[in-house]
Amino acid sequence: MAKIGRYEIIEELGNGEMASVYLARDPFIKRHIAIKILAYELTQDPLFLDFFYQEAEAIASLEHPTIVPIYDFGLHGVQPYIVMRHMPNGSLKSRLMRRGLTRQELTDLMGRIAEGLDAAHKVGIVHRDVKPSNILFNQTHEAFLTDFGLAKFTQRKSGITGTLLVGTPEYMSPEQAQRLRVDGRSDIYSLGVILYLILTGRHPFKAATPSRTASAHIHAPIPSVCSVIAELPAMWDEIIGRAMAKSPEDRYQSAQALARDVAFATRGQWHLRTAQP
Repeated sequence: MAKIGRYEIIEELGNGEMASVYLARDPFIKRHIAIKILAYELTQDPLFLDFFYQEAEAIASLEHPTIVPIYDFGLHGVQPYIVMRHMPNGSLKSRLMRRGLTRQELTDLMGRIAEGLDAAHKVGIVHRDVKPSNILFNQTHEAFLTDFGLAKFTQRKSGITGTLLVGTPEYMSPEQAQRLRVDGRSDIYSLGVILYLILTGRHPFKAATPSRTASAHIHAPIPSVCSVIAELPAMWDEIIGRAMAKSPEDRYQSAQALARDVAFATRGQWHLRTAQP
C-alpha cells in the first residue's frame, strides 16, 4: 500500500497545478484524513514552497470551528504535505452542480463561512481564494472553509506576490484583480460572488478569458439578480450590490454583517433589519 509518511493512501480526491489531495488512513489512531501534497515539479520553486508553508501556518494559527483543521505537517522526500480533517460530503461546488440550496441551507452556509472569514481577518489573514470548491462539508453537512494556500498576512511586509495575480478570476475582487493591496473586504466581495451564483445559478462575470473576467470585476456594473430570476425580491439586489461594491469602503465591513442580511432575507424578516457596518 502506498504511503505518505505513516499515512496509508486510499484514493486521490483531487489534483491541480499546485498540489494533489488524497484520502488516507492514519494507522495509529485508525481514522480517515485528507493529505495535501505539493506537486513534485514545484518543490524547487521558492514561491510555491512559500505558499504551501504559509497555508500550514495560517490554518494552525486560526484554530477555528468553521475552518478545516490541520493535524500534521511533514516531508515526503522533498515534497511537503499537510494532513487535514477529511470532509466526506464534498464541496459547495459539487453540491451546486447537483442542486440548489434551501433557504435554511443558505443561511447556515453564509453564517458559518462568514464567521470563519471574520476570525481570519481579525488576526490579519486574508484568504484571497474564497470560492465554492474551497467550502467543504463534514459528516453532518456543516460548511467549512479550506485552502489557505494563497492567504495573505496583512501585517507582514512581503513582496513575494506583489506583482503576481493570485486567486480565481470569477471570484476576484476589483482590488485583487488590479494587484492592489487587499484586506478582509476582498474576501467579502468573493463571498458576495458566491451568493450571486447560489441565487442565480451563474457567475456575475464570466468572459472568454481569465483576464477579461478579472477586468469585468473592475469595470463592469454588477448584473441584477432580479433580471436573471424575476421572482427574486429586490432586497437581493441590495445585498449583492453592497457585498460586491467596487470600492471596499462601500461594502459590508464584516462578513457576518453580510450573513445577517442574508438571514433576514431568507427568513422573510427584511422589514426588521437595521443597517449595520
